[in-house]
Amino acid sequence: MRPEGFRDECGIVGIWGHPEAANLAYLALYALQHRGQESAGVVSSDGTSLWVHKGMGLVSDVFDESVISRLRGSSAIGHVRYSTSGASHLRNAQPFVVGHKGGGLAIAHNGNLVNAHIIRAELEARGAIFQSTMDTEVIIHLAASSPRATLRERLVDALSQLRGSYSLVLLTESQMLAARDPFGFRPLVLGRKQEAFVIASESCALDLIEADLVREVEPGEILEIDSRGLRGFKAFRSECHHCVFELIYFSRPDSVVFSRNVYEVRKEMGARLAEEHPVEADMVVPVPDSGVPAAIGYSQRSGIPFELGLVRNHYVGRTFIEPREQIRHFGVKIKLNPVREFLRGKRVILVDDSIVRGTTSRKIVTMVRQAGAKEVHVRISSPPTIGPCYYGIDTPTKEELIAAMRPVREVADFIGADSLGYLSVEGLREAVGEKAGEFCMACFTDEYPVEIPLERPAHQLTLFQET
Repeated sequence: MRPEGFRDECGIVGIWGHPEAANLAYLALYALQHRGQESAGVVSSDGTSLWVHKGMGLVSDVFDESVISRLRGSSAIGHVRYSTSGASHLRNAQPFVVGHKGGGLAIAHNGNLVNAHIIRAELEARGAIFQSTMDTEVIIHLAASSPRATLRERLVDALSQLRGSYSLVLLTESQMLAARDPFGFRPLVLGRKQEAFVIASESCALDLIEADLVREVEPGEILEIDSRGLRGFKAFRSECHHCVFELIYFSRPDSVVFSRNVYEVRKEMGARLAEEHPVEADMVVPVPDSGVPAAIGYSQRSGIPFELGLVRNHYVGRTFIEPREQIRHFGVKIKLNPVREFLRGKRVILVDDSIVRGTTSRKIVTMVRQAGAKEVHVRISSPPTIGPCYYGIDTPTKEELIAAMRPVREVADFIGADSLGYLSVEGLREAVGEKAGEFCMACFTDEYPVEIPLERPAHQLTLFQET
């Protein structure tokens, strides 16, 4: 069973030209930990060899000072991963490292290649051997078998055969490459720290290591960095379809993503939600942490006071041991606890970023009612989710998405809310300041910008997904 909420696939980072490259990569991964908690890894280069360390768990579990000291050199790439339906094994941890005719090659990938299963089957039929269930490995095979002369040309050759989303960093003994798919689904930024170059999934990673944000890596662009400096190449014609869920939920609110301040965008979503779905109430309460900026926006636009009526426990690990005596809704209660004194006898507007299956929302509404709330009105700062994502987000199947199967009134009844209001698609477009259809909103509209091959059932398309 997949998790109740959406999950992003990973975060990537690259450092070039700094004496503490591995340490900086490790710190940047800390800032990107929200993008993946399954595994973490760093590969460094000292100009003659690649040095690798990766493991299962959080960044703090995988690395310590002695490990960092063994990752030599002035360049490094790193990766944090969230696993999808593929197995959670060390063999699937990234960066992925191989030896080929040009020497060592390491790659870290964020995204999902929708035709990877087709190309993988073709490669296996020709005798190719795969070590993992990652679609990233398909990129490696295609690049290694390309007849082109340079690594950049071989990468272009490989990527031209693939469809879907990718933000990549690659490292050899003597150069680093970064690439972003022609649709710009997943974010990728370029930064500078003195003379060093930094590549990262989000700008918050640059902030932690005191690097300056230079610009986004453009959709369809490849960056090549070596001893001669940095060069950018427009490898593919681009047509922007940024993943709007990066702004709704995945990215950290202190990041700049798709040239937008995430915190300000989320506040605007909440403000427009207040305009579209007003209700008389005593307080606006966010579902922490993702609902906080939207709840602030809703409160400011509506004039209804903002209160932290739910408190989040930030020290919950990925697993915990339940007591033998069953506690109802234990998984939610261990993460969230209501402030009963605030909620008792009050009309509450509960603001969250999305509803997926509805089961978690139902538990939270029940919790707020049990704390004494007189009314609970749920407001969602995104439209109803009616379609799964095939471009690098782990989502349930369409049949498991409650908004795809039930009208709004029935969803409200299921989660136990007095009323339920979603932000409209048009309201979302206005909140993010969309220009000329630049965002992918397939999960809300069922209109997919990249055709999904149906040689296998749609719910299996993520089998070789790695990000």
